[in-house]
Amino acid sequence: MNTEVVTLGEAMRLLLAEPGVALRRARTFTSSVAGAETNVAVGLARLGHRVRWLSRVGDDPSGAHVLATLRADDVDVSRVEVDPDAYTGFLIRDTETVEYHRSGSAASRLSAAYVREAGLDGARLVHVSGITAMLSSDAREAVEALFTLARASGAWVSFDPNVRLKLGHPDRWRETVGTLLTRADLVFTGEDELELLGQTPGTLLAGRAQTVVVKHRDKVARAVTADGSWSQPSLVTQVADPVGAGDALTSGYLSAWLRGASPEEALRAGAASAALVVGTRTDLEGLPDQGELTKALLGTEVDR
Repeated sequence: MNTEVVTLGEAMRLLLAEPGVALRRARTFTSSVAGAETNVAVGLARLGHRVRWLSRVGDDPSGAHVLATLRADDVDVSRVEVDPDAYTGFLIRDTETVEYHRSGSAASRLSAAYVREAGLDGARLVHVSGITAMLSSDAREAVEALFTLARASGAWVSFDPNVRLKLGHPDRWRETVGTLLTRADLVFTGEDELELLGQTPGTLLAGRAQTVVVKHRDKVARAVTADGSWSQPSLVTQVADPVGAGDALTSGYLSAWLRGASPEEALRAGAASAALVVGTRTDLEGLPDQGELTKALLGTEVDR
């Protein structure tokens, strides 16, 4: 069967410090995988969608770990390139501090030619974040190629600016990512990111966007379309690690959207997915399958 969703972006090996210990003092780490588009890919795959992840990894143990992790969740990694000359990026973090090690990584060598050759396999939706475009000029061209393929095939474009100032000055984010934001059909963004990029839901809806989902500082998520606005308070009851909540909201929302749900229903699915993720320690651990998400939406406790 054809792919439903294509994501493009870097996956990194994650080393997460033991609970309650500052990174500078940590001696024991949990190994996992992290990456904005990877999180969304796994989230959608667990919810029953056919997802293809496009990227590059190094020909190293971390690259093999990334591929094995995604295969275990039925994410299609058949078009991922393995680079014999570059390494797989990694990050080390606790719940508040993070060190990125990705300069010159295999994913930073993404290219437009690679994206065009990989293709979309009939996907209805593509998802990418601003992080990918900020990795390098070549990676930015790869994102541009993805947008072009989507337009040519009639696929919708989902975009999350996912601003990380360690990757560049705000001016560079506005220059590199600001224009991509205005070309997306579905936008997932933080309130502060919109302000930094000089946009509002209204200006985006006046352009290409059909839906803008805003994560507000007060933890309320709001979906805005030309037909109205819907708000969803946070459903979080327990926080073990806040990282990954935004990607979980995106995957929950997109899954409901792909099934024809209303913005209100999709927001609630996204909020429930985010609540499950922050109750666990890694980006991927708490992403629910459809049964777990249904239980969460019904207000019952999920036994892990």
